[in-house]
Amino acid sequence: MRWWDIDPVLELEKDLFPEDAWSRGMFWSELAHSRGPEATRRYLVAESDDRIVGYAGLAATGVASDSGSAEGADIQTIAVARDHWGTGLGGRLLTELLKAATAFECAEVMLECRIDNVRAQKLYERFGFEPIGFRRGYYQPGNVDALVMRLITASKSGAAAESTSVQGTDTHG
Repeated sequence: MRWWDIDPVLELEKDLFPEDAWSRGMFWSELAHSRGPEATRRYLVAESDDRIVGYAGLAATGVASDSGSAEGADIQTIAVARDHWGTGLGGRLLTELLKAATAFECAEVMLECRIDNVRAQKLYERFGFEPIGFRRGYYQPGNVDALVMRLITASKSGAAAESTSVQGTDTHG
C-alpha cells in the first residue's frame, strides 16, 4: 500500500466498517512506518479490474534495533470487498501478512476480531490462530466486543507462513 492507495482504501473501509472506520490520518501514520531500514509495518492492497478490492496490514512489536527481529506482530486490519468474499482473497492477504511476520522474525502474531464476525474468525482458525480472550467494548462507537486470537510461530527465527503457499496472489506492496 502506498499513499495514493489511501482514498480508495478509505472508500472500502467505510463500506465494510461504517461504525468504526479508520481515518485518513490513521492510514498515513501506519504507512509512515512501512518503509526503510527501520520499518515495523507491512501494508498491502489487492487490485482487480483497476480497483482496490482488499487491503491488509501488520505491525511488528518489540523490534530490537540491533537485530531487526521482533517479539511479535499484530494484524491491524484485513478487508475484502463484498463482491470478492468467498474467492480466497482474505486468505491470500493473511498469507502475505504471515510472511511479513516471518521476515520480522516474530515469535507470535496477535489480532482482534469483532465477536460478531464469524467469517473472519473461521479464516483465522484455518491458519492456526486460537482464541485467547476478549476485549469488552473494543470496537467503538458500537461498543462491540473483540475476540483476541494468537498464532504461535514455530520458532523465533520465524515460520509463521512456512505451511502456507500462495500462487498467483494479486497483492502488491
